[in-house]
Amino acid sequence: MEFADGKILATIKDGVGTITFNQPEKRNAMSIPMWDGMAAALDAFEADPAVRCVVLEGAGGKAFVSGADISQFEKSRSDAEAQKEYGRLTGHGREKLTNFPKPVIAKIQGFCLGGGMGIAMSCDMRIVGEGSELGIPAARLGIAYGFDMVSALVSLVGPSNAHMILMSGDRFSAPEALRMGLINKLVPAEELDAAVGKLTAQLAINAPLSLLANKRTVRAVQARDPDMAAIDAASAACFDSADYAEGRRAFMEKRKPVFTGR
Repeated sequence: MEFADGKILATIKDGVGTITFNQPEKRNAMSIPMWDGMAAALDAFEADPAVRCVVLEGAGGKAFVSGADISQFEKSRSDAEAQKEYGRLTGHGREKLTNFPKPVIAKIQGFCLGGGMGIAMSCDMRIVGEGSELGIPAARLGIAYGFDMVSALVSLVGPSNAHMILMSGDRFSAPEALRMGLINKLVPAEELDAAVGKLTAQLAINAPLSLLANKRTVRAVQARDPDMAAIDAASAACFDSADYAEGRRAFMEKRKPVFTGR
């Protein structure tokens, strides 16, 4: 599948949906149509029960997403009022990623900056290849990031590191990002595909209802006003599921379970 004139690519293989940011000539900088394209791809993956987890990656090997497409700033983000409209136009994509129910992994090689860091932080896990650089250069552009993005940053790295990232505007090496808690795992660049593949293979055979319930609960812990009824319902669905019975049987029979999401 292609969206945003081919700048967003979506594929499905072995239970894994992959979204590729495909603007390597601009280091995969996100344009407004690309936000809509990502949302459309996520809609397709959410509706497909064969998709157990999703990977986000950048084309070209030099960047995950280098940020927003600055060439659009003069037209789309020239002042506070224009920024509100830009937020409205890109908000559907941001909301779709933030609230996506299945596990999402950011597979990062190269630059992951600004809005790209926002996308990565909205994922559940971030696996990074050596040589990558991560950062939020807001202070170097004279802009401020919204509450949701800063809240996600503070949740990952704590207030002290968040101040360092936001106020310096620096790019941080992958080892520094790992030390701060900004990423989950750092691997040699040539092993990135294998590391992500190993993780997605495990997610693809794990119980879908369990993944959904646990993701929802982790997000609720971070929320200011969690929907406890939805959390309780998701947990109850797990315990009442055929997958739970299959998990118990497989454990007793010393074999791998075969989960169906029911």
